[in-house]
Amino acid sequence: MTINTSKREFYVIIERDEDGYYIGEVPYLKACYSQGETIDELMANMKEVIELCLEAESEENIPEFVGIQKVVI
Repeated sequence: MTINTSKREFYVIIERDEDGYYIGEVPYLKACYSQGETIDELMANMKEVIELCLEAESEENIPEFVGIQKVVI
């Protein structure tokens, strides 16, 4: 059994819905989103769902994160 000790960073986009729940999404991982009543709960849920998404995706299918840009209109 091989244990992967390397750490990876993922950015989570956080929004609040009309019911007050926090919704998080990792846009460059397919179907990688969760929710929580607090940001702490959301982030704990996101760690779990990111691990599940990584198990489901092969390493080659995960695109490299480049950045987020703000556009003012």
